[in-house]
Amino acid sequence: MFNLLDIIWNQYLLVPLVNSLIWIYNNLTDHNLGWAVVWLTVLLRFILLPLTIISERNAVKQEKAQEEALEAAKDFRHDTIAQNEEIRKIIKRNKISPWAKVLTLLIQLLVLVLLYQVFVRGITGDRLAKILYPSIDFPGKINTNFYGFEIGRIHDWIWAGICAVYMFAYIVFENRHKKHWENSQVVFLFLFPLFTFTALWILPMVKSLFILTSMVFSDIISILIYVLFSAKPKDAGGGGHH
Repeated sequence: MFNLLDIIWNQYLLVPLVNSLIWIYNNLTDHNLGWAVVWLTVLLRFILLPLTIISERNAVKQEKAQEEALEAAKDFRHDTIAQNEEIRKIIKRNKISPWAKVLTLLIQLLVLVLLYQVFVRGITGDRLAKILYPSIDFPGKINTNFYGFEIGRIHDWIWAGICAVYMFAYIVFENRHKKHWENSQVVFLFLFPLFTFTALWILPMVKSLFILTSMVFSDIISILIYVLFSAKPKDAGGGGHH
């Protein structure tokens, strides 16, 4: 059983990822592994775009359902039974499955783990030559310098900090219409970016590059999809990245 899992992990996940990364490195990024990771992230997000569209459309539907439920609560405020029945109808009518968002997150998490393994094992020398497909040219010495930053280095506070600040700004922007913040929301506002910073500071800097690229891509897609699927601007927000 473990041998089968090992074969699946290495031959069908790790090796294809490394070959994709090296092909991008050789052909699209002028031999810069940092940009190769950015390109790989963007290509992955394009592959996952159908799931992203579904999850974003569901988010818009959920927001509309919440607005309908609030209106129903006002209309039936003197009849609790009728109020609950109307809210149940609204929820049922706007039934939303989270599978698309969950699957997108799981695939991205899988790629994160694979990238971590790639950089822990090393991406140069005989080990790389052994797993490259015949159609992929051996790149020689890999350039892991990204504008003065070593992408395999751990404890890089600058890129981890950029991700944390971006996440903090995103949460604030999403909740810009809120007049009053609950204590739990304030705690989330500060603790989630802090947790993100700590986790990325411990990991190789390439993780921060992957996360930041994915967040920016997600936000661009979210804006475009919201414009397409929502006729009204948001008047309240909250949430996180996809």
